[in-house]
Amino acid sequence: MTASVPQTDFSHEIIGAAVEVQRMLGTGLSEAAYATALEVELAEREIGFQRDVPLSASYKGRPLGEVCRAGFVVEQSVVVELRAVEVLSDLHRAQVQAALRLSGLKLGLLINFNVFPVVKGIHRIVSKP
Repeated sequence: MTASVPQTDFSHEIIGAAVEVQRMLGTGLSEAAYATALEVELAEREIGFQRDVPLSASYKGRPLGEVCRAGFVVEQSVVVELRAVEVLSDLHRAQVQAALRLSGLKLGLLINFNVFPVVKGIHRIVSKP
């Protein structure tokens, strides 16, 4: 028997939850509807998360205060941003990268619920060192 290794990448569980949300709701709803449904789904699966997490920054040693919010932080290791748009843009990716940089986390998932199946609308973003 092998010793279990602590899991730090919860992307499989998050994607499974997103698939279930889209299976139940379909496409064409607002980001807020998908976010609320994902919150319910993560809670039902007993996956730890925070929603609408404030992120602060500083400039030249001076605090700027809250500069953005992460949609979800799952298990204190993955930033998850949800969209319901026709096409993801470079801005959407940049927002996830900024959230990663400010949170100090390494992995982000950008999920577009307007793509069917939703797995084709999921982008894995790893922070740059």
